[in-house]
Amino acid sequence: VLFPVHPRTRDRLCAHGWQGRLAAHPRLRLVEPLGYLDFLRLMMDAAVVLTDSGGVQEETTALGVPCLTLRPNTERPITVEIGTNRLVPLEPDRVRAEVAAVRAGRGKRGRVPELWDGRAAERIAAVLMRWREGNAMAGSWAQA
Repeated sequence: VLFPVHPRTRDRLCAHGWQGRLAAHPRLRLVEPLGYLDFLRLMMDAAVVLTDSGGVQEETTALGVPCLTLRPNTERPITVEIGTNRLVPLEPDRVRAEVAAVRAGRGKRGRVPELWDGRAAERIAAVLMRWREGNAMAGSWAQA
């Protein structure tokens, strides 16, 4: 398990005496925070991602990677409804069971939401062009 540790998280781990215990675990590797592209690459290659981040929930859905969100709710419900995300209570036995299920091939098979096709800019530009053409005909473009 690779754990990119945010500085605030590292401070909390140290404050509660967990930093050394986690660093000594043979199957856990604590690393410094990663840049976006490096982190994205890790997610692409992951068997499963555990997170509490809304952005990571979206990215794993877009990548088709199973995601376990360790929270009771999400501000990204579409990732649970049709994506690869599953909400899991912060209970060690439940987390272990969900990870084991994913690793055994019983992970959530989601799909990428329809409008997550990378063409948002094209759709926005088309709407703006139609709006501009309509306003130009009315002579109000300069006032917009």
